[in-house]
Amino acid sequence: MDNKDLANIIFPNAKEISYYEEKYPERNLKEGAIVTRFAPSPTGFVHIGGLYQSLVAKKMANQTEGVFFVRIEDTDQKREVENGVKEILDSLDDYGLSPDETIGLDGKDKGNYGPYLQSARKEIYESYAKYLIEKGMAYPCFCTQEELETIRENQTKAKERTGYYGKWTKCRNMPIDMAIDKIKNGVPYIIRLKSPGNPDKKIKHKDAIKGNIEFPENDQDVIIIKSDGLPTYHFAHAVDDHLMRTNLVIRSDEWVASVPLHLQLFYCLGFKAPKYAHIAPIMKEDNGNKRKLSKRKDPEAAVSYYKEEGIPKEAVEEYLMNIANSNFEGWRKGNKDKNIDEFKFELNKMGVSGALFDMTKLLDVSKGVISRYTGKQILDYVLEWSKNYDKELHELLTKDLEYSLKIFNIERGKEKPRKDISKWSDVKNNIIYMFDEEFNKIKEYEYQKITDSQEIKKIVSEYVSNYFDINDDKETWFNKMKDLAEKLGYAREVKEYKANPENYKGHVGDISTVIRVTLTKRANTPDLYEIIQVLGKETVEKRLK
Repeated sequence: MDNKDLANIIFPNAKEISYYEEKYPERNLKEGAIVTRFAPSPTGFVHIGGLYQSLVAKKMANQTEGVFFVRIEDTDQKREVENGVKEILDSLDDYGLSPDETIGLDGKDKGNYGPYLQSARKEIYESYAKYLIEKGMAYPCFCTQEELETIRENQTKAKERTGYYGKWTKCRNMPIDMAIDKIKNGVPYIIRLKSPGNPDKKIKHKDAIKGNIEFPENDQDVIIIKSDGLPTYHFAHAVDDHLMRTNLVIRSDEWVASVPLHLQLFYCLGFKAPKYAHIAPIMKEDNGNKRKLSKRKDPEAAVSYYKEEGIPKEAVEEYLMNIANSNFEGWRKGNKDKNIDEFKFELNKMGVSGALFDMTKLLDVSKGVISRYTGKQILDYVLEWSKNYDKELHELLTKDLEYSLKIFNIERGKEKPRKDISKWSDVKNNIIYMFDEEFNKIKEYEYQKITDSQEIKKIVSEYVSNYFDINDDKETWFNKMKDLAEKLGYAREVKEYKANPENYKGHVGDISTVIRVTLTKRANTPDLYEIIQVLGKETVEKRLK
């Protein structure tokens, strides 16, 4: 009996690996094209770090005319959640990161290098595991959990590294006949790699982000096929990335320590290893310390949070690009109207330590993004968002879409557009006073400098009786406000008041604030003249009177 006999008994129906090498040939792409992927597990919501990784991967693929694909790594089926795959693909779609190739929820894969679901690739892994056994580079291990625990205890007592390696590998050199007898007798087993590594030797590796790193060689005989017949992550990723012709693996830097093992797997399988780019995690400041964004503690860790809050996908994308490449912010300032796709992304400009997540900065970026939208775009986005997350707002806006559009057009399309909306969940509070039924529910008038009720009545009465005309252009309207200020003992210009404050009750800004608050109950609003034009003559007079 030899290794081939052992391999045939374990995997009697496995195809020759040449079948898969021919089925999945090298991709016909131009030189320098990057083939990369996002390979999540369907075990819960999509983390913002996964979106970040996907953004980088898609950007690198697109700008080299390569391929970005999504592979679902579901070999740990105990942790899989219902609709997990759909949620992953929907989240990517929501943020404009749809892959070029992926699993088809209708049963038809998009792409020629599938299946893109690892649990559907079991036969492929069996062929490559069989190949390793035939070469004498993998073997069945019959150790029970109790035996493995005893090995760990003995290693700890001897103050040696824990693991299955070297002299601790009980099944590594088991005679083939004995192994075959155990298999025939139904003794449970898993398949382990027979590592050729020597921990006293070093490997040098150049990471596309972190640069040169040195590791000791891997000497652990890791599991490659579990007792349920499915592969471990380590083995599956090597086979999949080879057959899908991945040439750049972009992933979280928690996998840096696995590089020696992964390179060894590629070597043992006879594959050319891809390049690796390990992305530093997104961090959060917590009581003066930095920690990773936590699924358990931080709502902003979930991609769904941004959708629920109504932060536009372009804002999230721009913010993540700010984190990813430090020169993006400068590029955006100099190219305000350009599409983000025109920015040249560079892996070597990514930080090697975790970027700090800053919600204030994200909302500031979002204000800038929203300020570039037209009123029609904002209305459409708010209608879409409010349909799912704010029924009351949706009903308000849909009662009169023409009027709603006028509201969102206030101070839009100008050289310096207003930046008062950071997310769609802000909108209701920002515009509520534009609707009579909601205006009447607001109890407080936010009067500022002028708070005396008789003075307020005098200003409002004089304005509505002698100075208000809905047909005035903006210049005429403002000159009338100055005339009103002068008549009532206020400076026509702010600078006049500042020069001689003792001569005036206040200035024209104080007068316009009284009119603003009377019409909106707010001290801070967009342009008052435009608000008056949208409210219309009847509403303005009713509120003033």
